[in-house]
Amino acid sequence: MLNWIDEQGAAMTNRIAEWASLCSGSEYPAGLDAMCSKLEAAFHPLSPKPPELVPLTLASRPLESRTALRVVCRREAPILILLAGHYDTVFGPQHPFQDVVRDGTNLLRGPGVADMKGGLVVMLTALSAFESLAPAALKERLGWEVFLNPDEEIGSPFSRSHLVECAKQNHLGLLFEPALPGGRLASARKGSGNFAVVVRGRAAHAGRDPERGRNAIRVAADFVRVIDDLNGKREGVFINVGRIEGGGPLNIVPDAAVVRYNVRTLRAEDEGWLTAEVAAIVAILNGRDGIRAEVSGEFASPPKPESRATNLMLGDIADGARRLGFSLEWQPTGGACDGNKLAAAGLANVDNLGPRGGGLHSADEHIELDSLSERAKLAALYLWRLAAGELRVPDREVARA
Repeated sequence: MLNWIDEQGAAMTNRIAEWASLCSGSEYPAGLDAMCSKLEAAFHPLSPKPPELVPLTLASRPLESRTALRVVCRREAPILILLAGHYDTVFGPQHPFQDVVRDGTNLLRGPGVADMKGGLVVMLTALSAFESLAPAALKERLGWEVFLNPDEEIGSPFSRSHLVECAKQNHLGLLFEPALPGGRLASARKGSGNFAVVVRGRAAHAGRDPERGRNAIRVAADFVRVIDDLNGKREGVFINVGRIEGGGPLNIVPDAAVVRYNVRTLRAEDEGWLTAEVAAIVAILNGRDGIRAEVSGEFASPPKPESRATNLMLGDIADGARRLGFSLEWQPTGGACDGNKLAAAGLANVDNLGPRGGGLHSADEHIELDSLSERAKLAALYLWRLAAGELRVPDREVARA
């Protein structure tokens, strides 16, 4: 099986280049549908049951829909494992970064090659190796579910409830997000939330009667200053103001402004602390004459703390790496992914089994091609040893709200 994976290097590279050349930005439905069709065709041969196209809807966005892909094999097996990933990217059709380019002998640059079309190819290759070459008696012990969603880069709002169902129906999970620097895995992840504060003031002529106006941009700037000052006041919490919008003609006192910000949390209780702090700031702003400020948004991904179950999986995967001739380490990271949601729903998972690379979410995104077979062998060996009874299935975690 491992030798077969080594022989797939060129095929994996070509498939990644093909998939990354297909724009599938999170808000580009045509590209997402085309990418989903590619995945459906690629994963179809792995299970006697045809892939399921899962319609995704969201009450707050009733005019939109998305489609996830689910492939299930041997649901009756005693061990059930989820293999999950996303096929959307941060690069829409208007983004200048669209081309996939080979850089030397070991780098492939392109939109989504690392995050995470390269990871999807690693998943496909590992699963293909196991299904093609494992003995029937071994395969009977291991059932699997592949779930690929189209909205992870925007917080998985459409697929969140389906991820919770995946967590309930499986014993453990592997996700194929790109590896951390040096090939490391994530031992813990911060939670993440996106929010907006809408400030409404009062318009007025800036020359004739400016005193009648209530400048919403000024109030928004005050909010930015105060919320940014929260950084450093609680361990592990970081607030990043990413965008301010508002105003119009320069001779009009602006009556509307919007502040958009992202929050990273270390512990579940950080969410309550930050919510209370923001509410207090907004209350002060709303005490000003003619000003009305409102907060919207949510914590899309809860923190994924280090746990006994995850550490068991990390240790087993690292042991597999040693058997393959290399060392593997892990560390906490500030990034969030769908592994956070699965862990909060009680599913132990490891979520950085994709290839090594860098430049994520930028025009320098790339993967190291020699890591493709390495990561595919790592995942395939884990599946094999799990089915063979060499590895212990981790105890289910207590689900967190």
